[in-house]
Amino acid sequence: MCARSSKRCPKPQRGFTMVELIAILILVGVMAAVAMPKLDVAVSLRNDTARDEVLAALRYAGQTAQSHRRLVCADVSATAVTLRIATNRPASACDSALTGPDGGTSFTSNPGSSTFTLSPGGTMYFQPDGRVTTDGAGTAASARTLAITGVSSITVGGETGLVR
Repeated sequence: MCARSSKRCPKPQRGFTMVELIAILILVGVMAAVAMPKLDVAVSLRNDTARDEVLAALRYAGQTAQSHRRLVCADVSATAVTLRIATNRPASACDSALTGPDGGTSFTSNPGSSTFTLSPGGTMYFQPDGRVTTDGAGTAASARTLAITGVSSITVGGETGLVR
């Protein structure tokens, strides 16, 4: 036995061996390779959800304009779509907020991973006759494209008002 006061006693070794460290690094690498595609799928699903919500909001705007025979205005920001409706008929401007499914004025619950870009920019005016125009008076029909990061774009037909 070794006495504590003796200088010849070897100290107990602490720490990991090189083989153990390499094994841990390989294990972490394999786990990361398996987990990363799953995270990409989750982000993709959020983008798909944002696209579906915007698509539903724009279709709702067109259907509301036709069924209520009122002008409906769609404002697209980088992260949300808001709809307004004209209270009088005929009208060239929307003066009342159109509430969404949750009772709020925003028709999207964008988690922040997607950004919306409308081309050409500006407000979309859904006319009671089904057209989408550049102004509230309905003088010029205009096809629009709404780009959303990570997913396919949404197109809105000017003369038909078809949203796809």
